[in-house]
Amino acid sequence: MALEKITIPDFGDVQEITVVEVYVKAGDQVSEEDPLVALESEKAVMDIPSPFTGVIKEVKLAEGDSVKNDDVIAIIEIDGAAESTEAEADQQPPEPSRQEPEAETTPEPAQATDTKEEAPEAGPPPHASPSVRAHARTQGVDLSSVEGSGPKGRILKEDVDKQVGAKKQSAGQPVKPAEKPLEDFSAHGETEEIDLGRIKKISAEHLHNSWVTIPHVTHFDEADITELDSFRHQLNERRGEDDIKLSPLIFVIKATVATLKAYPLFNCSLVPGTATVIAKKYYHLGIAVDTPSGLVVPVIKHADRKGIYEIGDELRSLSTRAREGKLTIPDIQGATFTISSLGGIGGTGFTPIISSPQSAILGLSRSYHKPVWDGEAFIPRLTLPFSVSYDHRIIDGAEAARFCQALAANLEDLRRALL
Repeated sequence: MALEKITIPDFGDVQEITVVEVYVKAGDQVSEEDPLVALESEKAVMDIPSPFTGVIKEVKLAEGDSVKNDDVIAIIEIDGAAESTEAEADQQPPEPSRQEPEAETTPEPAQATDTKEEAPEAGPPPHASPSVRAHARTQGVDLSSVEGSGPKGRILKEDVDKQVGAKKQSAGQPVKPAEKPLEDFSAHGETEEIDLGRIKKISAEHLHNSWVTIPHVTHFDEADITELDSFRHQLNERRGEDDIKLSPLIFVIKATVATLKAYPLFNCSLVPGTATVIAKKYYHLGIAVDTPSGLVVPVIKHADRKGIYEIGDELRSLSTRAREGKLTIPDIQGATFTISSLGGIGGTGFTPIISSPQSAILGLSRSYHKPVWDGEAFIPRLTLPFSVSYDHRIIDGAEAARFCQALAANLEDLRRALL
């Protein structure tokens, strides 16, 4: 028997990772791939599986802890390892302090003379999840000045909003009224309270923030994809039984990249509080995937550099891991534009919500056949309805209409995307 460390995997440049749930305790028997803890970043919650089968000897993390790459999750006793490993485990360095003050919460002596809010004495930094920290940054609130009302002093979104309201009131600005409590629905019949899943809870905060901070406008259009679909079927007929079949979404991705290159404002982000945008010269497309736990958006990186088969393989891999809950944080980072497709479910149109700080999002509905007059007769044409929601601070209606026309043209004749 020997001991092994299980550590936080490399999540790239993610700065905020919080433990939101611990599934195991000392003495638990776990198998390889069993979930150990759930971690939350600003965009998602994901389970970290065990790389070994064995018995948990010690859990190094607790709910609410802020962690980083390579921090130890647990010590596990496994079979078949060298005895020297056990000795190494016994000599583990002290657990990294999770109470180190962060830059944004470290009290500075220069602020001690502030008559409005004195900096707190040295001690543990305020506890807040990444989503609450992001909300606080958006509202311009310093978390060191907020008193948390959650468990163990954890700062909640409501605490941040309360601070914002107090500042507005002191400045004579209008304050958003608190939401009214619900009536007692049980007085009218049977009811049941159902908790939203973790992913939906995280998404709700992000989507609400995007909706209230970005002035959305949605443009609706459609494309004749008769020739594209015929070409797709021809390619699929040449594929082997074990090869991935090309879906319409793969071609939409290629057409979208070509359109983004022609209309760069749809691939940029507005610098908060300024009249400046950051134009991105790379094309990372987020693809919304429906999973049993909720909607997640893995990202196809550098979609402009990949062919349709490579995109198809990557799309299948990302979608499968999304539904199995095995996406890593880098898998969902860096999107410059998002595509949300309901084509496999139905609907004639919808208004997708922009994922801040992106400036636009494409929504795909179910394709259908409609009669089109060719000058002599009506002929059936396969038509794809789509919608584009855009940030009206950056993009005006005429630019959006031209973008949609260009996208439709690229879908109707994919050779345009190669120019």
